[in-house]
Amino acid sequence: MTLYAYTGRATGGESVRGSMEADSPDGVAARLSQGGIIPIDIRTAAAAGGAGAGSDLGELGRRLGLGAPKTSDLILFTRQMYTITKSGIPLLRGLRGLSSATHNPTLRLALEDVLASLEGGRDLAASLARHPQIFPQLYVGMVAVGEATGTLESSFARLGEYLAQEQDIHDRVKNAVRYPLIVMAAIAVAIGVITVFVIPKFAPLFQALGDQIPWPTRVIMGTSRLAQAYWHVGIALGALLALVANRLVATERGRYRWHKLKLRIPVLGALMHQAILARVARTLAVSLTAGMPMLQTLTTIARSAGNDYMAERVQSLREAVERGEPLARAAAVGGMFPPLVLQMIAVGEETGELPDLLQEVAGFYEREVDYTVKNLSAAFEPILITFVGFMVLILALGVFLPMWDLIAKVGAGH
Repeated sequence: MTLYAYTGRATGGESVRGSMEADSPDGVAARLSQGGIIPIDIRTAAAAGGAGAGSDLGELGRRLGLGAPKTSDLILFTRQMYTITKSGIPLLRGLRGLSSATHNPTLRLALEDVLASLEGGRDLAASLARHPQIFPQLYVGMVAVGEATGTLESSFARLGEYLAQEQDIHDRVKNAVRYPLIVMAAIAVAIGVITVFVIPKFAPLFQALGDQIPWPTRVIMGTSRLAQAYWHVGIALGALLALVANRLVATERGRYRWHKLKLRIPVLGALMHQAILARVARTLAVSLTAGMPMLQTLTTIARSAGNDYMAERVQSLREAVERGEPLARAAAVGGMFPPLVLQMIAVGEETGELPDLLQEVAGFYEREVDYTVKNLSAAFEPILITFVGFMVLILALGVFLPMWDLIAKVGAGH
């Protein structure tokens, strides 16, 4: 007889842990099943004890959000679920295979819990809803519609396409923003090095001019002295400002103002706005095609917009639709979409082809995002060139003007 440590799930959904002596893991599983416990993990007590510290660290990491599944993991899972439902493989058997083959530990534990929940009598949507940090409301809602209408295969197909398009837009925006941020960081580092290490070498030479030091040189020397004498104060003030800003953004009002301000940043604000509108239109189209009610869809979009300012506008749109106003009129009052898009939405409502036209609207904004991303470097170049040129001018004047004065004095002395 061998001592085994097991983890299981009771019929009420509670987690159960313990140890038991048996000839094999199958014997433990059989005895647990007889007692109304669904086995999740069975291993020898020695192996379980040896992994205790690692398990505790893994659990701590999961609680801190480390190792959370990425969108790519969810896309892969969704496509695998589409294959399972399309091929007619029993859902329990398919999920059991996915949970054992999933590399992400957080997702694997979630799938094991989903499997236990299904075996306990719950449906798939309710089982997925137990893990909102992995499966968002839209995901759960579309799975619920698919189960209710017998179109689970189509729901997973639409979700896979939707998530892939969302990931593509996110990646393009992220890649586009990376270039100007790297350039600005490089400029800041260069200015810091020149101010702290280069300018002080010229200070004795400049001081030979006495009171006739040009103002650009005075500015540079003063900045350099401040940086050398109070660099620790500057770091402390920067950290304090970052902390205060983080605290303000953590409040509901501060987060709303910050999200509204982000949409007004030159170039980047328009890009983020287009990406959000593309997500709103795409989500509406996919949800309505799957059969989700309009009000439920708008509520889900408002909660998952990723921007409190836009979420408020979507919520206003939902309230207008709830009062009985057509979607096009409610959107026109809210000012979310331009006239051309509003006209497309109105035509879709009149002809009963709103999901198809919303797909066109999403495609329109995605093309706008793509165009903006491709031209982002060109849009930022004048700003960066102007800034760099101004800094170079100040540095050049600050360094060369006093040298010219010294040369002039030396020439006059001879």
